[in-house]
Amino acid sequence: MAGADPDGVAIVPSTSYGLAVAAANTEASPGDRVVLLAGDFPSNVHTWTAWAERAGAEVVTVERADQSRAEHGGSDTTAERAEDGWTEPLLASIDERVRVVSVPSVHWVDGSAVELERVADRAREVGALLVVDATQSLGAMPLDLAAVRPDYLVTAGYKWLFGPLGTSYLYVAPEHRDGRPLEQNWANRAGAEDFADTAPPASAYRPGARRFDAGQRSNFVLVPMAIAGLEQVLDWGVPEIAAALAPITARIEEHARAIGLDPVPARLRAPHMLGIGLSDGMAERWSGGDVHVEMLGSVMRVSPHLHVTDGDLEVLFAALKQRSIVS
Repeated sequence: MAGADPDGVAIVPSTSYGLAVAAANTEASPGDRVVLLAGDFPSNVHTWTAWAERAGAEVVTVERADQSRAEHGGSDTTAERAEDGWTEPLLASIDERVRVVSVPSVHWVDGSAVELERVADRAREVGALLVVDATQSLGAMPLDLAAVRPDYLVTAGYKWLFGPLGTSYLYVAPEHRDGRPLEQNWANRAGAEDFADTAPPASAYRPGARRFDAGQRSNFVLVPMAIAGLEQVLDWGVPEIAAALAPITARIEEHARAIGLDPVPARLRAPHMLGIGLSDGMAERWSGGDVHVEMLGSVMRVSPHLHVTDGDLEVLFAALKQRSIVS
């Protein structure tokens, strides 16, 4: 996982499980803060909201700079555009009161990205923990784990890692690997693989992050599928995947902008996905036809992969143009 050592990764059923491990092993006091992104995936929001409520801590929700300015009718100068995105507001929100910064590498709605290394440096500066949800990027965009050094990093296996539902991954930094697992299953104990002795295994946990493995993690159906997906990603190479997808999303952005729509610009987003803000009433005009999309609020998320052809793009472009015309 992004350069992680084998003992640093636990196999878990979902990102919410991994986030729950992080929250269960993070102490908080009244007045502490947890920093989240506005509109982040509900699992992250619910996990840390519950954590804050138990401890009397405070949830700080950060708005993206360009969105906040637009909502308040602000200007859009060259200097302000240089500071657009999530990173500057995040940095401004992190002070000595912050206990946890829990952010995605890429926002799930529209592909807007966080500069994780800068956020990580600021979190360490004030003594806050950094929790990263890399579900929307790991496998499609490079992530330098050694540079970011998150305390916890979670990712679903079923998206850009080509795995099945039910197999996800949790990276735990070395200083947190003596924490409390959520489950007391037999497999996360030292010596559990020795079936010659039918007595319960020793009370000590397996080394590293393996103590956080979920029960039934050696699923004979899901694990081979997950391995095949990971091998395919490694064979293609993550930098190569990102380089191949960037011009595709750039073409989609250019076309959407040309017909008056509002895509997230390349300078603010990941290379492999983008959100297109739709005009009033446009979302309702997507019922029927050969192009099926999922609307996330007023945003259409477009996430092409290597199988996308020029013909596929032309079908999308035609559908966008047709539905952007108000009859």
